[in-house]
Amino acid sequence: MDLFALHSVNFAFNGMEIFHNLDLRLAPGRFYGILGPNGCGKTTLLDLLCGLRQPAGGTIRLKDKILADWSRRELARVIALVPQDFMVRFSFTVREVVEMGRHAHISRFSSLGEKDLNIVEHVMTELDIDGLANRLVTAISGGEKQRVAVARALTQEPQVLLLDEATSNLDVFHSLSILQVIRSRINNHVGVVAVFHDVNQAAMFCDEIVFLKQGKIVFQGTVREVMQPEILEQVYGLRSLI
Repeated sequence: MDLFALHSVNFAFNGMEIFHNLDLRLAPGRFYGILGPNGCGKTTLLDLLCGLRQPAGGTIRLKDKILADWSRRELARVIALVPQDFMVRFSFTVREVVEMGRHAHISRFSSLGEKDLNIVEHVMTELDIDGLANRLVTAISGGEKQRVAVARALTQEPQVLLLDEATSNLDVFHSLSILQVIRSRINNHVGVVAVFHDVNQAAMFCDEIVFLKQGKIVFQGTVREVMQPEILEQVYGLRSLI
């Protein structure tokens, strides 16, 4: 069974067509990298996959069920999204923001149980933000906020993790360490779909690459298959050494 199956998906924004008859199949237990030039539809694709945007035509299935038929609570138990720019405008502590990832797994107005708190503590330690636990999220750096966003998503224990350039604001050490943590989560029941700006990071961590250009999938395959000089030249218009 596919993790996602997109068939003849159409989508336009402000009168501009982004996708036309887009077909895409993504399998569970894989780390997919979505790459391509600016404006090719990478973030829009993630928005469609998590239900933030609705296609004008075609179908999107998540685990063999039409995505639109999932309730928001059901989706919150299955999908977690880490946006490119994580914004929290209220004075929550870092720990409180990370704990929000557990809300989909508890009944309304219930408190977190011992299992939930253990998951929160473990993820915060993994991502090296345990020392920030009592700091206000509005008073930490942009890179620290992004690590908090990733922690909240992992605390959610999703079956699908969507990343929109989630490490773009981080230094090299934290970028690689976070991607290693994410990579370690992948198994037969957990998959990752990540938009990358950095081709090198995508090559290091992904199982498969999907290259978009002008709203179309121009290449899809394993890293070894698609990370070729001639393919990168067709996608980005430049010659590369592999």
